[in-house]
Amino acid sequence: MTFKRKIGYGLTTILLLLLIVGAVMHREVYRLYKVITLFYPENIVENFQNMSNFFPATTVKKGEPNFEFQISRQKFNDNFNFQDQTYSINNYLDETKTTGFIVIKDGMIVFEDYRLGHSQDGLHISWSVNKSFVSALIGIAIEDGLIESVEDPVTKYASIFKGSGYDNVSIKNVLQMSSGVKFNEDYVDFHSDINRMGRVIALGNSINEFAASLSSDKPAGTYHHYVSMDTQVLGVVLKNAIKQSPSEYLQEKIWKKLGMRQDAKWLVDDEGMELAFGTLNVTVRDYARFGMLYQNFGEWQGEQIIPKQWVIDSITPDSGHLTPGSNPNSSSRFGYGYQWWLPENSQGDFLARGVYGQYIYVNPARKVVIVKNSADPDWRAGAEENYKTTAMFQSIANSL
Repeated sequence: MTFKRKIGYGLTTILLLLLIVGAVMHREVYRLYKVITLFYPENIVENFQNMSNFFPATTVKKGEPNFEFQISRQKFNDNFNFQDQTYSINNYLDETKTTGFIVIKDGMIVFEDYRLGHSQDGLHISWSVNKSFVSALIGIAIEDGLIESVEDPVTKYASIFKGSGYDNVSIKNVLQMSSGVKFNEDYVDFHSDINRMGRVIALGNSINEFAASLSSDKPAGTYHHYVSMDTQVLGVVLKNAIKQSPSEYLQEKIWKKLGMRQDAKWLVDDEGMELAFGTLNVTVRDYARFGMLYQNFGEWQGEQIIPKQWVIDSITPDSGHLTPGSNPNSSSRFGYGYQWWLPENSQGDFLARGVYGQYIYVNPARKVVIVKNSADPDWRAGAEENYKTTAMFQSIANSL
């Protein structure tokens, strides 16, 4: 081989390496840009309906259809009351930038509406509604004998968290958002932990290593404080215990059994780990099916998919710091179970809740399930909207 040819091969190799490095850098810069601008008012609607186009994702495949929604002729009140004022439901859906809304009564669709480009077959990001799906999978894994007990420390299944704020913290404490780990979940604060986490993902780093870097602030099991990384820890526990991915387990244990309408997409980091804290992308009707599964205490067409006792435990505050209302040992007026929220004026109802207006509301006594997808840039964690939206759900359920 001539000297010139060797030089040519060398330059080609260097050029290819530069192109590869450039492509990786371009990908990371693009993702970082998407993370930073994700909630911008001009982007938020499109982003929430196309997340799996921007970030890596795994597919949760649908099964054979085994249930079709029927349409009901029942009506519900057009208005609802909150803090001694009356509001139009339609106007409120507009104000909160609702993209998809469905009301189910007795397993039938009473009302279904899509706005701002959303559609019946369109996927929409769950955000923290995802946490309730992870809780279901933990319950199923315990029933399958893959996790011994909810009282086990998470480090029994996930050694990566030894020496972190999660060291020796029980699965139960983590399920109940009572890990004691210090975490700032303020989406408006650029330097908050939740926004630092977003940049970690965008730059292709490990979400699990980020969770393992957190430290404790309070004794576990004494104070309820919402920490999204708690659910990521549960995702790692689940993955290590079941010896397969959470996506595969969700597909096998829930998606195919419920005959979901569409494949779901679950975002992953660059190591292939599901972002368990809140990145499922699902259709409105399939969110409703999951709500119906909990309305029926884990049963679907005669099969107990989620253990009944797990569902009961998931919606029952078993300690003072988890009870709804004004509570010195909680950062919220909502009560909390196993990754489900419990209203202050509970009617036995409960809800999954995600940022910027994502909800699955379940009222077993009234046999009502309501799903709300939204892309509301004015949404704020802990603000009045959560209480106002819950009041709307309860008003609809009580009028049916």
